[in-house]
Amino acid sequence: MEHSFERVNNILEALPYITKYSGKTVVIKYGGAAMAKADLKESFAKDIVLLKYVGIHPIIVHGGGPEINRLLETLNIPTEFVHGHRVTNAETMDVVEMVLTGKVNKQIVSMINKEGGNAVGLSGKDGNLAVASKTKIEVDVEGKASELVDVGLVGKIDKIDPTVILSLMEKGFIPVISPVAESESGESLNINADTFAGELAGALKAEKLILLTDTSGILIDGKLVTGLNRALVKDYIRKGDITGGMIPKVDCCLSAIDQGVRRTHIIDGRVPHSILIEIFTDQGIGSLIE
Repeated sequence: MEHSFERVNNILEALPYITKYSGKTVVIKYGGAAMAKADLKESFAKDIVLLKYVGIHPIIVHGGGPEINRLLETLNIPTEFVHGHRVTNAETMDVVEMVLTGKVNKQIVSMINKEGGNAVGLSGKDGNLAVASKTKIEVDVEGKASELVDVGLVGKIDKIDPTVILSLMEKGFIPVISPVAESESGESLNINADTFAGELAGALKAEKLILLTDTSGILIDGKLVTGLNRALVKDYIRKGDITGGMIPKVDCCLSAIDQGVRRTHIIDGRVPHSILIEIFTDQGIGSLIE
């Protein structure tokens, strides 16, 4: 009986959050371990379906780096990275698009539908969702000023037209998006999934942007920090407390907030049901930036 009361209390704890977020849009970047382990994939799919059933509108933007690496290796196509960005020539871009849009995207759609959802897969090309242009990566050179490096068919988003997403949402579908976009000239471009999710959240004025990562959140001196704002984030970067791959993630969050997203979260995708813990519990999980 005591266990039953505990379960009821957990449901009651979620009630005000269900009321608060029903009808709101949540953009989720799905990647890392949450995409690799069977139990985490199952818990993710169940989380997404539950969100939809209680009236929240989840939109998923996914990565797929390990799958891309495996196919490139199978095809004996060499892989090169510059500061975490894949150098993408035309041959590599064909593989990226084939894996992200043709394989990984459909696997995610299938697992959500298996749990009772109604997911639809697309890429940034569909419905002119995302228009992008080639970008160069700024690289620090020891003893010299930083320089811009061409990494091939890697893009930055110039424009988001969410019409196709809104249409799907109105019909009750769950959009699942691979981060491939097209340039004005029709060139396929590989977009960082965090960046794509942030730009999409901004265009939709989403209630939340949630980035699933393989860390517990933003760690300062080994301790998880939360309740951050722009000034604190920039101060941590200036002091060297936020470094490496976390910098583009927090920049993505700040950009989304600038565009009207109310709250952004960097959470641990290695924790089962981390999305539900973040949205429906008093304590939450990971790092909040607002």
